[in-house]
Amino acid sequence: MSALHAEAFETRVFDEAEWNWVELLHRHSLGWVVARDGAALIGFVNVLWDGLVHAWIQDTMVAAAARHRGIGADLVAVAMREARRAGCEWLHVDFDEHLRPFYLDACGFTPTRAGLIALSPTERRLVP
Repeated sequence: MSALHAEAFETRVFDEAEWNWVELLHRHSLGWVVARDGAALIGFVNVLWDGLVHAWIQDTMVAAAARHRGIGADLVAVAMREARRAGCEWLHVDFDEHLRPFYLDACGFTPTRAGLIALSPTERRLVP
C-alpha cells in the first residue's frame, strides 16, 4: 500500500510506524476498494464518511503500469455503489485541476464550489 501511494502521489515510501494503513483505514473509512493483478496491488480508493449521509473519495491510486485502462473509474464506480448501499446520500471528491477530466467526465461527478484553508504553516505555500 505504501509503495502504491508513493508511486501515485510521487512521494517517498512511508514505513508502517509513520503511516499505518490498516489502522487508518479501520478507524476512518466506510470502506475501500482495491484492484489486483494476481497478488500485486494495482489500484485503491478509500471512502471516508461522517457516519450519516456524506461520504467522500480519498486517495484514488492506480499503479503507473496499469493506468489508462479504466481501473480508476471502475474503483470509483464500486465505491459509489457501496456508499449508496450503506445509506450515504452524497459522495464528495476534491481533486487537482489535472484530474478534472477523470472525476467529471470518466466518473460522472458534478463540479461544485468549495472552500479550502491550510491549517499548517508548511501547507499554506501549497494552496493557491
